[in-house]
Amino acid sequence: MVSPLLPKDYKLILQACHHDPFAVLGRHVDADQVIIRVFLPQAEQVYLVEPAVALERVPDTDLFIGLFPASMIPAQYQVRWVDSNSQEHIAYDPYCFPPLIGDLDLHLYGEGRHLHAYHMLGAHQSKAMGIVGIRFAVWAPSAIRVSVVGDFNAWDGRVHPMRVRGNSGIWELFIPELAPGTLYKYELRTKHDEILIKTDPYAHAYQVRPDTASIVTVNKAYNWQDTSWMQLRLGFDWQHKPISVYEVHLGSWRRDSAGNFLSYQNLARQLAAYANTIGFTHVELLPITEHPFDGSWGYQTTGYFAPTSRFGSPNDFREFIDILHQVGIGVILDWVPAHFPKDDFALARFDGTALYEHADPRQGEHRDWGTLIFNYGRNEVKNFLLASAIFWLAEYHIDALRVDAVASMLYRDYSKQPGDWVPNQFGGRENLEAIAFLQELNTIAHQRFPGSMIIAEESTAWPLVSRPTYVGGLGFSMKWNMGWMHDSLDYMSTDPIYRSHHHNQLTFGLLYAFSENFMLPLSHDEVVHGKKSLLDKMPGDSWQRFASLRLLYTWLYTYPGKKLLFMGNEFAQGLEWNYDTELDWSLLQHPEHQGIRSLVQDLNKLYGSTSALYDLEFEGDGFEWVSCNDSTQSVVVFLRRDRWHNTVIVVLNFTPVVHDEYRIGVPDPNCYRELFNSDISRYCGSNHTNDGHLYPDPVSWMGLSYSLKLKLPPLGGLVLALLNYDKD
Repeated sequence: MVSPLLPKDYKLILQACHHDPFAVLGRHVDADQVIIRVFLPQAEQVYLVEPAVALERVPDTDLFIGLFPASMIPAQYQVRWVDSNSQEHIAYDPYCFPPLIGDLDLHLYGEGRHLHAYHMLGAHQSKAMGIVGIRFAVWAPSAIRVSVVGDFNAWDGRVHPMRVRGNSGIWELFIPELAPGTLYKYELRTKHDEILIKTDPYAHAYQVRPDTASIVTVNKAYNWQDTSWMQLRLGFDWQHKPISVYEVHLGSWRRDSAGNFLSYQNLARQLAAYANTIGFTHVELLPITEHPFDGSWGYQTTGYFAPTSRFGSPNDFREFIDILHQVGIGVILDWVPAHFPKDDFALARFDGTALYEHADPRQGEHRDWGTLIFNYGRNEVKNFLLASAIFWLAEYHIDALRVDAVASMLYRDYSKQPGDWVPNQFGGRENLEAIAFLQELNTIAHQRFPGSMIIAEESTAWPLVSRPTYVGGLGFSMKWNMGWMHDSLDYMSTDPIYRSHHHNQLTFGLLYAFSENFMLPLSHDEVVHGKKSLLDKMPGDSWQRFASLRLLYTWLYTYPGKKLLFMGNEFAQGLEWNYDTELDWSLLQHPEHQGIRSLVQDLNKLYGSTSALYDLEFEGDGFEWVSCNDSTQSVVVFLRRDRWHNTVIVVLNFTPVVHDEYRIGVPDPNCYRELFNSDISRYCGSNHTNDGHLYPDPVSWMGLSYSLKLKLPPLGGLVLALLNYDKD
């Protein structure tokens, strides 16, 4: 008869409460003997394979024990058991393998400096003592017990309890011979004796919603074919290059004939060809990080290291990016470190405590959104987010992250009532921990991934968002210019007869246009929730609405700042965006919609080939007003130039009145030509153009020594250049 367990250990194993199952289960040497203890709730009989001997059942339990000479039992051994259906199983005992995570990894993670923590935590194909299997690891410092559960153990949390690694809060277990593709979750027993079933925060794949299990991914390197792109990106001078972004929601860009999602590969082939044809330099993806609710558009993320399974596998998504890179299209990913959903299977109260969030809802909750706020001051939480950002840049060759809702991170009182927020240690409203996190994120990303970009969606007047951290800035590459967007859309939605009273909405933005590196967004947020489509925002009859939209896009492409246009806007989608169906591509049968797309195509070409329009977008030297005071006729005239003083002249008429002889000042006496006109017949305009050579008069006007008489089209824009201007 073998020695019985101590009563306390006996009860804790049977009740699945033991904090250190390896202290009880597995192979234990006692002098010249070995004690084997196996806990198998599904087993009727249990045997060792070599030597072929039976283990004894502890009466009235599912615990099996054997006592053998030490020389008789190898360091790793197989167990054979027969279940209640008389089926036989053979497997290595997980509890005879040593820990696989090194102390340095644990130390770095505890300090918040393990930038590749996704290699340590999560589920990874590994080898221990020559045996291949899956190593699981999860951070849950307040749990009493954590187990891996899945189909392989009938989702029974008693079968595979994990070991906790010292005071790190990290639990680890190697399960031999488990294969990629396995579904799993973690079962946690809390200090309040609750049982929680959670997905893996570091999983690289999940089931397609509504199912939520994590999936062990294949440990097989993807064979990238974008070497040329990645080499060029190392020296990408994004500040002085044209960037025109096509913002896309993959689930509603295109679908198949039955209304189902397309695969990543199918989307990539179509999107690469389309974006290339229209002339966009980048596509920006609304979050493809895994999320359970389609209606969140991906902004309520539960999988920070997993592309959504809606469209395919992780390597399918790598192929998606690869295909775009091979045709010269960069990929920007919307990334959401500002908040996370309350779904009980995910991060919320992960180990029964406020682990990733703040315990105090005044710090830990966005009531407006029904989401939780990350605790940026906790090292392991900061590490989680930093590792996520690095993961997408390193493992998926993402070219830029657009960080969502930065304003909500910067201010403790963001969208909160008095008394519903907690001041910082100095009594202020600034979230000092979030600021430090963002600065660290930007510093690391720019150091480790030259040529990549980190872009802030930040809607307030916070200073130095896109300035280096060493001068006190947040360190972002760019910031969305929400002020320009709101002013421009508000102005364009005003009836032209009243626009003279709102002229400052056109001109005010130039007072701060070079205070940040700005991107000009006409994004998804402006065509949902009753805001109407861009086309329907425009006043007047059908002709005027299309002409106004052409003018708005001309304003976008000639104004200082990188460009962003949401999908469907490029062909004047008539209805608001609906995430649950594809775009209304049938509109392209109509000439007016085809004309808008042709205009966007030509504007992208003009922008990309005219250095005066992109070279100094972030510098005041690249812009000069010629006339900003003609509010009566709602006309503005300005110059755009590059570092070499190549100059173009932009003239915009925001009324439906044709001006046959509108005089503008010009800086050069030589001959000009019309580079672009938003009113030509190709765009379904009225074709009021300035054909041929345009010779200035020696008449000073608008503060310049020479002047031209132009025909200004109704609700139209012109771009003029010297006849011999080298656009390249």
